[in-house]
Amino acid sequence: MISRGQAVVLVAGFLVLALVPAAAATLNEPFYLDLFRRIMIFAIAAVSLDLILGYGGMVSFGHAAYLGIGAYAVAVPAFYGIESGLVQWTLAVLASAAAALVIGAVSLRTSGMSFIMITLAFAQMFYYLGISINAWGGDDGMRLARRSRLPALDLADATVFYYVVLAILVGLLWLGHRLVHARFGIVIRATRSNEARMRAIGFSTFRYKLAAFVLAGAGCGLAGALLTNQTDYVTPSYMHWTRSGEIMVMVILGGMGTLVGPVLGAAAYLLLEDVLSAWTVHWQIVLGPLLVLVVLYARRGLYGLLPGSAPRDG
Repeated sequence: MISRGQAVVLVAGFLVLALVPAAAATLNEPFYLDLFRRIMIFAIAAVSLDLILGYGGMVSFGHAAYLGIGAYAVAVPAFYGIESGLVQWTLAVLASAAAALVIGAVSLRTSGMSFIMITLAFAQMFYYLGISINAWGGDDGMRLARRSRLPALDLADATVFYYVVLAILVGLLWLGHRLVHARFGIVIRATRSNEARMRAIGFSTFRYKLAAFVLAGAGCGLAGALLTNQTDYVTPSYMHWTRSGEIMVMVILGGMGTLVGPVLGAAAYLLLEDVLSAWTVHWQIVLGPLLVLVVLYARRGLYGLLPGSAPRDG
């Protein structure tokens, strides 16, 4: 469970996120609004991956496929004149969940390197599919004419969109907390530790893992829908394997199996990227050793550095 010290730090962190729009307006720096909104969108993708990587031990190297599917689920309907956010975002979640169902049904019958390579192969298939469809921009991608239309919410207003993303992030963390502390989460974690034993006592571990895989895909698909609205643009590069690697780094950097850790990891990764890229175009050379140091000396990631960190956390 979360200690009192961790709770204080986390509450303070979310209060800071809630005050970013006011601070950006005071400083007349709308850039910070875009930066922290982008951080939260990738935090949503990272939290969704943590459900299967941190809790289930499933090393999916194709998680960005759902990010791209969710992104295209907004851009393609908009291209044909369907601008309703309820339609676009629902399609993003359902299409990503359906893709995760198919990918999971195949990949979860394997383990280890085979599992990693199958998830990677599926993601690259979607990536090359995006490149090949010229009607939707091909390799150049396609622009979003206007952001999704939601009832009573104007996403064209940067502040409104910011709080929508924040609300979705908080909602996903709450849902994730309920899942990992329910019987579902207990089975997933126990399966990661000893799958043979769980099968021996009567649990259908394949079904549990597949359900987790589908939920993770759906969550990442929603992040993709938000990302398209954030950038007003979609490109097949969202589905490239390097994007999956970046999301995985965010999870590991922040702390696997902690839910909040991936939020910290996304913030640290993207803030470092922003600062270092302003100094040099070769910012990855500087970022790499920093990530290695975190992995070596903070075994539970940034989350493990919070006051009162316990050996395990739900």
